[in-house]
Amino acid sequence: MKSPLLSLPGAVPAEGRDEGVAGHYGDLFREQRALAGGTGLVDLSHRGIVTVTGDDRLAWLHLLLTQHVSGLAPGQATEALILSANGHIEHALYLVDDGDTVWMHVEPDTQGELIAYLESMKFFYRVEVADRTGSFGVVHLPAGSIAEAPEGVAVRETPHGRDLFLPRADLEAYAAAHGPAAGILAYEALRIESHRPRVGFETDHRTIPHELGWIGTAVHLQKGCYRGQETVARVHNLGKPPRRLVFLHLDGSEVLLPGHGTPVRLAADGPEGRQLGFITTSARHHELGPIALALVKRNVAVDAELMAGDTAAAQETVVEP
Repeated sequence: MKSPLLSLPGAVPAEGRDEGVAGHYGDLFREQRALAGGTGLVDLSHRGIVTVTGDDRLAWLHLLLTQHVSGLAPGQATEALILSANGHIEHALYLVDDGDTVWMHVEPDTQGELIAYLESMKFFYRVEVADRTGSFGVVHLPAGSIAEAPEGVAVRETPHGRDLFLPRADLEAYAAAHGPAAGILAYEALRIESHRPRVGFETDHRTIPHELGWIGTAVHLQKGCYRGQETVARVHNLGKPPRRLVFLHLDGSEVLLPGHGTPVRLAADGPEGRQLGFITTSARHHELGPIALALVKRNVAVDAELMAGDTAAAQETVVEP
């Protein structure tokens, strides 16, 4: 779905999974600095929006999600996962309940698959699930922003900022009043800096929550049964995940950033060495230079010098081995 904010001056459309919103508005680093300083906004209106209403909405979602949401207070933001029967991550949900409705946003074009699963699990519960992507869009305000949310709009407030579920008809007016707008590339650079994983980027078909540091933030270890819980409990109590997320400082002399899927190897082994992982997301940061997240084998030494393709990379630990 194409955002109306692509009509703003300087807008350059994003590509790939983030198609439909602006990648940037002409000055990537200026946009990053604005967000880091608590000003501006990010158009995330390409993301899927799903609502759940009904008296049983929280109790029902509690049975399906990895997070403890049965007593979720109105206005309290949380995030949760939906796992496969084998514990692999299928969806990440970013939720808030406004007292009558649970609002959530998910990765672009995944809301249909999510809704199909939710509908299949309704049984006798008094809930209604709806796709609101066509009529609402997410706008992100960075941490420290003093911009006000319109009355009646659902808001997810987190340490990283606020997500507003705005009517699509109001997007342009809100951006005009509370801009400047920053593109998704600036938002992604700050996401990488803060080590926050994203489904479809930091995940593949076999990723489990422990590998990405989602235990605690999106997975509650003391709640009741949900699909995939056996794997979560077994790995937490008896073992270690096979891979771990790392943050990489990349060699700034390289012109091109290593893209998603670029092999990660030990620098000492050279470009023909054994692959130990892969780049998940990379970006150019306004202060740190080229940076990336990568998923590597758990037994890779935390002080090992790495290579991302042909690019030297120094690692910082995100998930402990």
